[in-house]
Amino acid sequence: MSLIKKKRVNMKYKYLFTPIKINNLILKNRIVASPINDEYEEKATGGAGLVVCGHTIVEPGRSSFMNGSERSAFFKYEVEKTQQRIRACHKGGARASIEIFHAGLYARVEPGDFAWGPCGFIREDGVEVKQVTEKDMDYLANLYAKEALEAKNLGFDAIFLHFGHGWLPAQFLSPLFNHRTDEYGGCLENRAKFPLLILKKIREAVSYNFPIEMRISAEECVPGSIKFDDTLQFILMAESYIDSVQISAGLDINHEGNVRLVAMNYTAHMPNAYWAAEVKKHVKKIKVSVVGSINTPDEAESLIASGSVDLVAFGRSFIADPNWPNKARDGKTEDIVPCLRCNQCYHITTNRRNVGCSVNPRYHNETLISKVLSETTTPKNVVVVGGGPAGITCAITASKRGHNVTLLEKNAEVGGTLNLISQEHYKEDIRYYTNHLKGQLAKSNVIVKTNCEATPELVKELHPDALVLALGGEPVVLPLPGVNLPHVFTYEQIIGNEELLGEYPLIIGGGTIGTEIAIELSELHHKEVTIVEIMDELALQGNMLYRIALRQKMACLDKKVSVHLKSKVKEIKLDCVLVEDEHGTTYSIKTDSIVLCTGVKAKKALAEKFYGIVPEIYEIGDMIRPRLIQEANFEGRGVGETI
Repeated sequence: MSLIKKKRVNMKYKYLFTPIKINNLILKNRIVASPINDEYEEKATGGAGLVVCGHTIVEPGRSSFMNGSERSAFFKYEVEKTQQRIRACHKGGARASIEIFHAGLYARVEPGDFAWGPCGFIREDGVEVKQVTEKDMDYLANLYAKEALEAKNLGFDAIFLHFGHGWLPAQFLSPLFNHRTDEYGGCLENRAKFPLLILKKIREAVSYNFPIEMRISAEECVPGSIKFDDTLQFILMAESYIDSVQISAGLDINHEGNVRLVAMNYTAHMPNAYWAAEVKKHVKKIKVSVVGSINTPDEAESLIASGSVDLVAFGRSFIADPNWPNKARDGKTEDIVPCLRCNQCYHITTNRRNVGCSVNPRYHNETLISKVLSETTTPKNVVVVGGGPAGITCAITASKRGHNVTLLEKNAEVGGTLNLISQEHYKEDIRYYTNHLKGQLAKSNVIVKTNCEATPELVKELHPDALVLALGGEPVVLPLPGVNLPHVFTYEQIIGNEELLGEYPLIIGGGTIGTEIAIELSELHHKEVTIVEIMDELALQGNMLYRIALRQKMACLDKKVSVHLKSKVKEIKLDCVLVEDEHGTTYSIKTDSIVLCTGVKAKKALAEKFYGIVPEIYEIGDMIRPRLIQEANFEGRGVGETI
């Protein structure tokens, strides 16, 4: 261990890339890849020191959060696949761990079966949750131990125990779930008895020299749940059984706490760092890691260099860019693709309808998007019209494949709508990504012409073999009486120019753009803001967790935003607007300025002018219909591969 301490890597991130010993396991760096998806090999070859290769359930039939028929990873018809997880990690130079998991009262069970919980009740779906008895505790703890021993015997280098996010051990620890009045409820010492029994049985099964890591929520971030002081005391109780603890936060199935588990743009980076540092101050012999919204190597390095933690774990960042560690190690941080924390990669946010990554088109599209770009055998002259994310991604992709690419952008700089969005206060991650895209474009062989508004005549002069239209969208302006009055602005005109508005702005349209503008006007500019939205909910274009995070943020504003749902503006006047509610009643709302956030439309008429120039023509991004960044990047990458 002394040799490890003395040896320092001669690089910018020397702490991040210093080896560490956990029990008898030496990791080459302090980087842990969390069990967030199945790309184990990519994370290992990408440079992570330890990869947690998915999970295994403790009790088939009663511990899966997916379905009642899920088997253990060590079931005889699954174990060969599990062995491949280990080999994938070892091939890539990483060590392999596996998460051991029991959903407890949230388990999805077969019809007629029951789930386990600290207390008995009937769930909303009609499933019985049985209160775990002392005998049951011994039974379940032994199952945990059996699964841990299976992991060790198969060849995993460590195990990762999920004691957080509202799963079975956490259900006993948290007053939110544990309402027992016997010796397993009430005070922390009682609530901790069953989780400690699990740890004791596991340690006895795998012996003293096998690395055990435990993930736990510092706080669950909903009313009535466990507080950090109790979590810290439990970690100290557990210290003799484990070698490392990973600090997370929030809940999973409880969506109000889920937005803290996978924090979004309204939460600052590294939200769990304070709790992890406090744990580090109190533990005596175990290592401490932290997970959650750690996006950049500088952030990770600062946590380790300050002594706040020993290791840093990454989930969504490695979906955005599995090669994050290697790029950081090699000093190529400008090439790291930044995570937007949009949570499109998370199945519950989209109801499984549009799962993917906004900045990594290959994620969830592995059969459609190539891992390695193929070189074209027929280089073409490609013209891309429009320098937003779709156009930039397409241009870079086509250029890397060997095509001669020219990108035409009418504005002074590329970036498209991202340049506008990144000016907003809570769009730090968009700013990182916008700069990343511009940097990658500058490093490419693409010929970029800014301040160059494309016309059919100009495009013809470039003699393209293929033409890509990425013209973007434009604000929808409803034909309302008074819409041309001088105090009426579109969102494009107002972002970055908030001083144009009065003290009582009214926003027509409560989509994602309108609500985010309202928050910023209220919180940072101290204005009395009103939103009029025709639908029955704000930000319907956003995913489910985004809408929850948005609602929670609005509830915390000092100056509350007045919201009128199921209502539409009928007329704009100089000092008010006339609004009609769902019952047909018309009333007026006082205002001194208006912001139109009534949607985006494709530039179809403009696009039509470019047809007929060349047979090979494509439309991507907002040209088809208003797009998320995810869709723009997917189409840009896909067409770039297709040309």
